[in-house]
This record gives sequence, structure tokens and C-alpha cells, in this order.
Amino acid sequence: MIKAILIDDEPLSREILKRYLIHFPQIEIVEECNDGFEGVKAIQQHQPGIIFLDIQMPKINGFEMLELVNPMPPVIFITAFDEFALKAFEANAIDYLLKPVSEDRFAKAVQKFLDKSTQPAATTSLLNAMSQTVSQSNRIVVKTGSKVKIIPVHDIQYLEADDDFVKIVTTEGTYLKNKTMSFYEQSLDPHQFVRVHRSYILHISQITKIEPYQKETHLAVLKNGQQIPISKTGYGKLKVILGI
Repeated sequence: MIKAILIDDEPLSREILKRYLIHFPQIEIVEECNDGFEGVKAIQQHQPGIIFLDIQMPKINGFEMLELVNPMPPVIFITAFDEFALKAFEANAIDYLLKPVSEDRFAKAVQKFLDKSTQPAATTSLLNAMSQTVSQSNRIVVKTGSKVKIIPVHDIQYLEADDDFVKIVTTEGTYLKNKTMSFYEQSLDPHQFVRVHRSYILHISQITKIEPYQKETHLAVLKNGQQIPISKTGYGKLKVILGI
């Protein structure tokens, strides 16, 4: 028996999927969730073989929820995204259901999963490809213990590489995210955040002054007194953004 979780804030949508799943007795619905917070807890508890996930939900969206889940289960997305976004789904070999969901389309998506089993690696690829289209530039969602925290990007002071993680330093504290510096360099607003060093991305509003350091390098002094190294390349980027 394959355990499944339905994660969708629309009860009617969940009811439709439940009705369609009657024709797949090998799949058992173990829980229904109204939002991403409930979804994270349910996935941790049940370790499902598949989840049916709405993308556009309150609190955190489907993509943000998946970033908090490890290991990531196979996913069939439920979406109202436009044609451009759907092409991205297809390119990453992840199936999707376009609302309103037809029974025939649903059956094909489920059968595809049963025949091949959706690969979590492809889901990860999709997350990286699509993250910038779903408010990634306005907030970052992190997990601290059993709690989920939403960090507005304007609260970020800087980001620092930390082995396989990125350390996000804010006015309230420090958080770790299992992403790369390159990911944030591409997804954050380049007019607000500059990669000044291979290990640091700075929120330029936090800079109080820039001082010469060794050879062709500099130091950025932040509002909190922290000193961040700036490489020669990073200094060039800052000069363009700051107009100096």
C-alpha cells in the first residue's frame, strides 16, 4: 500500500482528488492538510510514498513547503500556473494537474507515477528552476527545530557560506538553509544584495562604510559593527551599485 497525503487549502479540490483516488486501491490517503505548515508535519509523521500538492496556498506556498522537507517524497503538483510555468514542469519530468482537475488527466498522472515513480531529484531541479517565480525574492522560509519561520528579505543583514549550507544573518538571529550561495546570488534582488566575496552576500543597506584592507581587498563595516571581507571582484560590483 502506498501512503498518500493531500495538501490543498481548498476542501472541494481535496474531495475531488479523493473521489478520483478510489480507482487506485493501492494508494491510501493517510492525511489531508490545509496548508504547508500542516503538510510539513504530516510528511514527517507519515513518510508518504506520494503527495498531491497545491502550489498556491496561504502562509507558505507549495515550493516553499518542499524546501523544508527531507527526504523529499515524490510529488504530483496541483497548479493554476500559466503555460510558461507548465513548460518548466514538463522539462523537469514532474507531473502536474491543472485546476480544475479532470479525472482522465488525474488518472494519467497517477499511472505515470505508478509506472515510473516520480524522482525526488527531478523535484529538486524543479524547485531551483521555479523558485524565483514564487516570491522567493521577497522572503525566505527556514525551519528551526519543529517550527517554520518566514524571513522577509529586508530583515537580512548578510548571507555567509557554511559548508553545504548558507547562513542567513538577520536582526533577530542566524538561520541555516540547505541552499548554495549561487542560488541566492541569482534569486535575490541584485540592486539590494551583492555577492562581495565567494563566502558573503551583503544587503547593501547594512553597509556604513568601506575600508581598504590587504592588497586589492576591502572591508565592509555593517550597522551592527560586523566587518565583512570584500574581494577585488566584489568591490567592483559594489562600486557599480553604489555609484562610487
